[in-house]
Amino acid sequence: MELFDLAFMQRALIAAALVGITAPAIGTYLVQRRQAVMGDGLGHVAMTGVALGFFFQASPVWMATLVAVLGAVGMELIRSRGKTSGDVALAMLFYGGLAGGVLIINMAPGGSTTNLISAMFGSITTVSTADVTAMVALAAFVVAVTIGLRRQLFAVCQDEEFARVTGLPVRALNLLIAVTAAVTVTVAMRIVGLLLVSAMMVIPVAAAQRMTRGFAATLGLAIAIGVSVSLTGTAATYYIDAPSGATIVLLAIAVFVAMTALSAPLARRRARAAAAARDGHVCPQDGARDDVRI
Repeated sequence: MELFDLAFMQRALIAAALVGITAPAIGTYLVQRRQAVMGDGLGHVAMTGVALGFFFQASPVWMATLVAVLGAVGMELIRSRGKTSGDVALAMLFYGGLAGGVLIINMAPGGSTTNLISAMFGSITTVSTADVTAMVALAAFVVAVTIGLRRQLFAVCQDEEFARVTGLPVRALNLLIAVTAAVTVTVAMRIVGLLLVSAMMVIPVAAAQRMTRGFAATLGLAIAIGVSVSLTGTAATYYIDAPSGATIVLLAIAVFVAMTALSAPLARRRARAAAAARDGHVCPQDGARDDVRI
């Protein structure tokens, strides 16, 4: 296919696969701890990093990573110390990050709001070889954290007090979740865009939850959905000349709607299994366990 012969599409598809893996991976934990909108706040603050990259003529990806990580750490410290509500901290990230990005990009030599718009909504033509290299390194970090430390992170997301009693470093793990979310935002910047990355953290997870019961199953299915819609949306962008981020997110929403429809018969089956269990007649094929598997 002509699609795979073009260098810029090869880079875009690699980047899309990385987005499909990393966004749902960290998103599963954010949804679990009811911080689904964190990606929005970090996406806004990362705009300042993109603008600083153009201002200092440095890599926008690495500069956005640095600024987003600093913003994530600041937000988590404010939240944990209770000096102000999490909503206020998020609002400061939203508006301060967006305003800072617009102001700095207009001061940058050769910079314009067009550069910022491509980062906000994604563009497959902006993915360079240097970007792919940076994204691979950042994605490896995200996967190592979300998969390698899944038991510890799940414990913290499920019940911080219990995790603290068991001896887990709760504050350090909370900071690690925030930093990993910030890194994921910059991984998704080129393909999905900073304003839509939160959707890729949430929608595949929400879709997976319609079909699964355990945490590990939800994580695996969410990643599979994320990779599928990211690759499909990126390929479709080449043919229909549409913004990659919007196309991918709409595909993810379509998958969510389809799985919601399919989950209704599954819910009825589980209800029958639960009723049979109460009556003492559990069928082997219907007797699903309700415990959480991580």
